[in-house]
Amino acid sequence: MSHPSPKLHNAMWPGLVGKEEGTDNPPISLDRMLELTAGAEISGQKFDGIDYFLFHPHTDPDASDDELKAIADKIAAHGFAVGSLVAPIWPGTVGDSAMGDEQARSKFITAIEKACRIAKVFNEHGVRKYGVIRIDSATGPDEWAKDPDAGTRRIAETFREAATIAADHGERLAAEGEICWAGMHSWRDMVNLLEAVDRPETVGFQADLAHTYLYLLGYNAPEHKLLDEGYSDEEFWTAYKTMTDALRPWTIDFHVAQNDGEVHGTGSHDKTGKHCPADDPNGKLDIVKCAGYWLDGAQDRGIEHICWDGCMFPNDMLETPATWNTILDTMLQVREAHGWG
Repeated sequence: MSHPSPKLHNAMWPGLVGKEEGTDNPPISLDRMLELTAGAEISGQKFDGIDYFLFHPHTDPDASDDELKAIADKIAAHGFAVGSLVAPIWPGTVGDSAMGDEQARSKFITAIEKACRIAKVFNEHGVRKYGVIRIDSATGPDEWAKDPDAGTRRIAETFREAATIAADHGERLAAEGEICWAGMHSWRDMVNLLEAVDRPETVGFQADLAHTYLYLLGYNAPEHKLLDEGYSDEEFWTAYKTMTDALRPWTIDFHVAQNDGEVHGTGSHDKTGKHCPADDPNGKLDIVKCAGYWLDGAQDRGIEHICWDGCMFPNDMLETPATWNTILDTMLQVREAHGWG
């Protein structure tokens, strides 16, 4: 019998991130993303829920409670729960740089407040019973590199302020490590930032298999790379253990993904780890085995679901039902190998 936990979620933001009107990859509506997710099925098993980006066109971050309840009803009508929420922290949404001036940092905090309000509506509705609120530093690493210590202190200060708001709402914040975010662009800098924030009960790490693979290769932080080109299988797993041993104790949210070693970006989104189809022949990761390194002890850290992240998949790939069946099958394999309950 397969394990009932963790619950299996699909992300809605691949319909938005890197998508631009008037191109071959315009935004995909929430309704369509829900339909595509609901259509996936493997041996009678389906996705349990979705993770959700709190910005247009899927969500107005200033939507009324009634409008948010209508969205919750729509999601629940597919049999889905809502899990983790992505706060609209970036310039051009609600927020701004966590490392910026007082005005920018104030916008970042406002984004956290709006995310916590929406979370409360979903929680009280009943569609959401678990999950975190995802954040990052909302600024690139180049500015940080001019004065790393000061930059990390500034980001940590902003994150601590955000943590106080989240804790007041019974929420936790998960910082997603990506090579494109200041102070979070290497595995070592990510640990340093989390330690500087020093709010382990409220602020943790969101591990994504695609993004953390680039940590190993030292993109944007060659001084912290753990693998050289042409590495052996033994070298890979030694490096993977080093990275996951450092970050796993902080990990409170987990994205299943595949990566082919490329750095990728589309639209206005900065270059970061390329998400690939679950069965990509160029994929560098044994998804099921890698997931086990992150999910060891997951229950003890309060993880109740895992999410597939297909961020920046082209629309024709997202619109293909086979894409989602392959992803769901991979997620089921992860749960079979590492699940509980």
